[in-house]
Amino acid sequence: MGIVSWIILGLLAGAIAKFILPGRDPGGLIVTTLIGIAGAFTGGWLSAKFLDRPIQNEFFDLATWGAAIGGSLVLLIAYRLLFGNSRD
Repeated sequence: MGIVSWIILGLLAGAIAKFILPGRDPGGLIVTTLIGIAGAFTGGWLSAKFLDRPIQNEFFDLATWGAAIGGSLVLLIAYRLLFGNSRD
């Protein structure tokens, strides 16, 4: 997959992570979207590096989506812990 595919995957993974963890984020929609993109890259890298699961060239690979969504969730939780959780 190319860089544009990872960005699109990150946008979708960030939206799914936001759906799984609803609430107001300290940074709003733009920061949450950027966290989704960074989470996709991070999840894909961690999957390839530590789980010995190479990244597939297919956009609709379930493991790639799982890694992207997992990475987005981890970064979203870390962001909320570091910069405050306004789930009032």
